[in-house]
Amino acid sequence: MTKLLLISGSLRGGSTNSATLRTAAALAPAGVEAAIHDGMGRLPHFNPDDDPADGMGLDPEVAALRAALAAADALLLSTPEYAGALPGSFKNLLDWTVGGGQTYGMPVAWINVAGAAAPSGGADAHDSLRKVLGYTGARIVEDACLRLPLARDDVGADGLVAPREARELIATTVRALAAAASD
Repeated sequence: MTKLLLISGSLRGGSTNSATLRTAAALAPAGVEAAIHDGMGRLPHFNPDDDPADGMGLDPEVAALRAALAAADALLLSTPEYAGALPGSFKNLLDWTVGGGQTYGMPVAWINVAGAAAPSGGADAHDSLRKVLGYTGARIVEDACLRLPLARDDVGADGLVAPREARELIATTVRALAAAASD
């Protein structure tokens, strides 16, 4: 069983990024278990002084994030772009992954969702993720990285992405990331 950890970079209740990850979990093929980590909003602000080398006294939310990462074979992220970069709360989550080293060598991919009004279509968030994940030593799975234009109306009443083409792209991303995790 290949285990994927899915993390949304958005705290918004009606987030298209979170809907994208719920859709990814729903479309995961047989033999792939996809779990969504929803603790980003509970993480403390990153401070290197609060990240002891021995892990003793680590905040429980940070410990839970790192345990979820350690249990995963691969990581799928979906984040909006905010003010031309990653949202602060999501960058905070990524900062907490540096000291733990759980993403070192881990296959990682992302789906950057942006609406039609987004000036760069999510390109700046895409580039920011590449830069930050390079520092964490993650193995970026290029074939599984995607910029996906979605509107809020593209999310159905069930909380999943509805357009068939978008669902196919999401499923392709999940399969490519799972395949990379099996290598």
